[in-house]
Amino acid sequence: MARGRSPGYDDQREAIRAGAAQLFASRGYPATSMNEVADACGMSKPSLYHYFRDKDALLASIAEDHVSRLEAVVEAVQKESLDPKAHLYRLINRFVEEYAGAQHAHRVLTEDVRFLGEEDRERILEGQRRVVAAFAQVIVALRPELGEAQLAKPLTMLLFGMINWMFTWLKQDGNLTHEAMAPIVADLFFGGYPAVQLPAIAAGA
Repeated sequence: MARGRSPGYDDQREAIRAGAAQLFASRGYPATSMNEVADACGMSKPSLYHYFRDKDALLASIAEDHVSRLEAVVEAVQKESLDPKAHLYRLINRFVEEYAGAQHAHRVLTEDVRFLGEEDRERILEGQRRVVAAFAQVIVALRPELGEAQLAKPLTMLLFGMINWMFTWLKQDGNLTHEAMAPIVADLFFGGYPAVQLPAIAAGA
């Protein structure tokens, strides 16, 4: 009979992901060993392997868990049945809020997924694509001609450019917080997207 999981198994996995994400974010995935992860988590290396079969599995779990949380945010906002502008404003605020508590995992997602094998990498990237598609869909609802000009996804990526790399310059102990920056990001986007000119070919010129 297979041995059942202990009551705290999932909590321990989450603690390991958090500790490993901090190490990967600060030292880089290739430079971090499983011995170092075990030490940081206060456990033996054999115990660590009870939760993750190897370092790749640990990296995949960190990235996939982070993307799953982002997808959950998308789903939760969709259930609020907001008008398109309020919907996108809510998405931006919720994503900045989510990133504030997951800066290490987000850095791992943006910088280290490339080290994974093709199957794991593609599974995680597919989750990211679903998130991008959800944002793009709302942008199209705001301004349909952007979808016809195939600009919804590029504009979504520009928006994510503001959100995704905030961790590289926003100091945790600085005067500005993620909470303060969220409406600023939203205001910048809402102030800019209406002024976007369609390319001549898309406009039928």
